[in-house]
Amino acid sequence: MISSTKNPKIQWVRRLQQSSTARKAENAFVIEGVRLIEEGLNSGWEIQYIFHSDDLSERGKKLLRESIKGGIQVEIVTDNVLKAISLTKTPQGILAVLKMRTISIPEQLDFVLILDQIREPGNLGTILRSASAAGVQAVFLTRGTVDPFSPKVLRAAMGAHFCLPVCSARWAEIKSYFEQYSLHPYLATVGAGDIYYQANFQRPLALILGGEAEGASDAARDIAGTNVHIPMYGGGESLNVSVAAGILLFEIARQREKNQ
Repeated sequence: MISSTKNPKIQWVRRLQQSSTARKAENAFVIEGVRLIEEGLNSGWEIQYIFHSDDLSERGKKLLRESIKGGIQVEIVTDNVLKAISLTKTPQGILAVLKMRTISIPEQLDFVLILDQIREPGNLGTILRSASAAGVQAVFLTRGTVDPFSPKVLRAAMGAHFCLPVCSARWAEIKSYFEQYSLHPYLATVGAGDIYYQANFQRPLALILGGEAEGASDAARDIAGTNVHIPMYGGGESLNVSVAAGILLFEIARQREKNQ
């Protein structure tokens, strides 16, 4: 049993939890909780280590047995050590270190999401979760967007990382995808352009969402083919970006399902 927070493995996990630089250097990230670890395991992602306390549910104990059978290194730690490496208020008694991997972008793209300078981790994770549910084929993150493998993003995304290609990309690369797949770029704006449910989302497209504070960058505005907005019928100037994303993504999904 690991009982010291100064243990090298524990220090390593703490660095991965706290630093995007460390995650990139080690090509690894941390997830917490039985459900997320189950999804990572079932999706074929490589689990390097599992750390757990004695206080585990039956579901957690079953996961441990399966992990040990699969050759995953499992370490038992004290409650104090688990609290030191967990970033949740109420740790579930288990966390894992996973190797990063790249999910291939499909050969044919017609539904892409571009996230431009989304800086709030909870928003990014929620958007990724909605994108996966709505059938988005790939998500591209521009410079200035928060690390998609940060702990808060991973918790909010609830496993979307395991099935959805999420790639950091420069605008020149994004433009090349537009040209290669004939994607029409729609930019979500505040009060300008087409009302979202009147827009034609049946053609191959890329939806662009700008950051929470400043909105879309000049590069995003320059590339936009059509602006769309969600009308505000009551008070308030705009919606939270993750809420707006859900509305727009599922309108796109609705239009496409209706016309299949």
